[in-house]
Amino acid sequence: MQPEKYLKLYRGTLLDNVIPFWLENSWDHQFGGYFTCLDEQGGVFDTDKFVWLQCRQVWCFAMLYNKVEKKQQWLDFALQGAAFLEKNGRDQSGDWYFSLSREGNALTQPFNIFSDCFASMAFGQLYKATQDPRHAKIATDTFNRILQRKDTPKGVYDKSFPGSRPLKGFALPMILCNLVLEIEHLLEKALVEQTIQDGIDTIMNQFYRKDLGLILENVTADGEFSDTFEGRLINPGHGIEAMWFLMDLAQRSGNQDLAKKATEITLQILDFGWDKKHGGIFYFMDIKGFPPQQLEWDQKLWWVHMETLISLLKGYLHTGDERCWSWFEKVHAYSWDHFADKKNPEWFGYLNRQGEVLLPLKGGKWKGCFHVPRGLYQCWKTLEAILAKKSSIQYH
Repeated sequence: MQPEKYLKLYRGTLLDNVIPFWLENSWDHQFGGYFTCLDEQGGVFDTDKFVWLQCRQVWCFAMLYNKVEKKQQWLDFALQGAAFLEKNGRDQSGDWYFSLSREGNALTQPFNIFSDCFASMAFGQLYKATQDPRHAKIATDTFNRILQRKDTPKGVYDKSFPGSRPLKGFALPMILCNLVLEIEHLLEKALVEQTIQDGIDTIMNQFYRKDLGLILENVTADGEFSDTFEGRLINPGHGIEAMWFLMDLAQRSGNQDLAKKATEITLQILDFGWDKKHGGIFYFMDIKGFPPQQLEWDQKLWWVHMETLISLLKGYLHTGDERCWSWFEKVHAYSWDHFADKKNPEWFGYLNRQGEVLLPLKGGKWKGCFHVPRGLYQCWKTLEAILAKKSSIQYH
């Protein structure tokens, strides 16, 4: 076991490799905001701006400024992205568009509530750096709008026929568990606690299936299993990512039972989702073993593996379960062998089942400046906490 070696790698890769890549290549100096469609060397191959990725990048650099070092360059980088979003990102109702042209003209309607989730995160984190009440207002107005929309998040853009098969998805309750901690400093305590309890209850009592030890992506309106393509769907990365959100909530409240449960579920999902033949974690699976409807089901994605690394380290920190460390080393080896580019900065995002690079891009419509830097930061800090805990035990 060598936490020090891993700590140095994760911290160094974040600060000397990944962050410089985005600083040097993604700033649109003419119109503001960020280019996210970047090839393996950082060249821009498309100039459309996807609002949720713009928001994630504002959040990332504001977070680094707040938690790592007060670098003016980082703050300026976040501020210019926020200014572009404030000017162009929302419709008259305050809902955030999905995509914009390079100049900031709306391209895609605000059908995706995750643009709003990451906008609230971004401006909440930015407020910590600036203390600008305008940033706080955008964060809280957006959060309140999310709560208004959460039962019908797609609104008029929902393609399903009303009432025929009402299903609810895992992604929103999962992300609210993380978002509420991100903007806790701006919300009333009662709202924070209610959102947390609702999130934990929804995840553990509706989407988590005790009989299977797994988390479903979709359940019926009353939280039951739906024996359909959507109802049988498992997204291992989503379930595992949610578990470290729950571990953070468990740490906040001192709920060791919740931390242990989230660790156990992480291990169960990982065992189910690991490709026994080629290594790596499947993107989508069917809980009954039927063919999933997603044609990309067997791809290996960067964010799934990064979120798994975080969950395993946090699980080890909170429980000391050696299975977490063993799995961490296994997933680490796969991730750094396959996703980390040996020639250029940043990680590849998409591999085929055999672990070969499918798309050489470093950023696009779905991959931006978020999962890799956030994951490197989380792993670095969790490894520090593991070392501190070991040192404290040895000292006593």
